[in-house]
Amino acid sequence: MSAASKIFIDGEAGTTGLEIREKLANVAGADVISINPARRKDVEARAEMMREADLIVLCLPDNAARDAVALADSLGGKPRRILDASTAFRTDHSWVYGFAEIEPGQGDMIAAAHRVANPGCYPTGAIALIRPLVAAGLLPEDYPITINAVSGYSGGGRQMIEQYEGGNAPSFELYALGLSHKHMPELMKYTRLARRPIFVPSVGHYRQGMLVSIPLHLDLMNGATPGDLETALANYYGDGGLVRVIPTQGVQRLEPEGLNGTDQLELRVFAAAEVGQAVLVARLDNLGKGASGAAVQNIKLMLGL
Repeated sequence: MSAASKIFIDGEAGTTGLEIREKLANVAGADVISINPARRKDVEARAEMMREADLIVLCLPDNAARDAVALADSLGGKPRRILDASTAFRTDHSWVYGFAEIEPGQGDMIAAAHRVANPGCYPTGAIALIRPLVAAGLLPEDYPITINAVSGYSGGGRQMIEQYEGGNAPSFELYALGLSHKHMPELMKYTRLARRPIFVPSVGHYRQGMLVSIPLHLDLMNGATPGDLETALANYYGDGGLVRVIPTQGVQRLEPEGLNGTDQLELRVFAAAEVGQAVLVARLDNLGKGASGAAVQNIKLMLGL
């Protein structure tokens, strides 16, 4: 029997790190090695963990993630394999984007890569909806896209979690209204849109769960019908994977928490053909396929587990 693969989670005390560690407890062949909590900011202690690990998982803010990669690179010897959960490297051409379903062969690229950037939760939903339609020629690259999204408060990090769970936060709020959210470069690159979309994120007073919705005018879509959109999505992702296209006939409402605790991503096309309008909707757990679930999927691919 081969030895278990050693995984060091740098930043395991944060929300994503804790979720990854919990999920890896059920993965055969995965051995999470942990730093002494008293030394978690000690550079040499972290370097020791990096030397020992078969895979380094970074659950750190962007600048700290960049510093961690520099530390790993300074250790010499064989290049360390790294999965980064921050925004820092998602558009870096030398890193593989960790959305295995984004196109055929992406999972193989992740499996072979030394550097993988885990996707953002909002971009996961938006890219999953938009990219197949651009690829099929149904959605023009210069379409004026608006992306509306709502997440549970766990996606906002420790400070936001403490505010909501301490009763010091509103029931619902829009944010990033300066239209410069840090996910925008990632959205632009991987949707393959030529026109910058308008992205309006929001947070609700519930822990986890996400809806990403994109309204469309069908007369601007190269003659596409609602059925064309649903078929294109279904053909792109096939059957049996984590990304599924769900029929919407008779459905008038959709709540965000239905996939909590799973790593699934559901895509839907709601439409009123008589008025030439449609709304694309992605539902996911922002801590599942939107963060730690995607990370564990990538860890398993990278380590052959």
